[in-house]
Amino acid sequence: MKIQIVNGPNLNLLGTREPDIYGSNDFNSFLATLRQQYPQVEIDYYQSNVEGELINKLQEVGFSADGIVLNAGAYTHTSIALHDCIKALKTPVVEVHISNVHRREEFRHHSMMAAACRGVICGFGLDSYRLAVESFL
Repeated sequence: MKIQIVNGPNLNLLGTREPDIYGSNDFNSFLATLRQQYPQVEIDYYQSNVEGELINKLQEVGFSADGIVLNAGAYTHTSIALHDCIKALKTPVVEVHISNVHRREEFRHHSMMAAACRGVICGFGLDSYRLAVESFL
């Protein structure tokens, strides 16, 4: 099984960015642990701060991977382009968020992508990614 994790803007700053919201662990350390938990799964990782690059990556893997775990960051709330891209893919996508976006600013309460995704997981910290991986097994 092959799962692609795609992270959007500012998620490269995990571990230093607003640790009271996002925690103090960097993503690469978490990713190593996740890969150890699921040795039978090939877990690839990609991060970009650029919307078009995220779309290019989704299109690249969206017809061959078994699942995509997508944390589009702030693009979640603004990107019709990501919504349209997800709808065009064969591979199912699970939207994830580290924080519970519904306990934050009102503009974060709506996802432009959720209706195109298989499901949404939020509020469980970095464990949201593990839960998404589990959903594909």
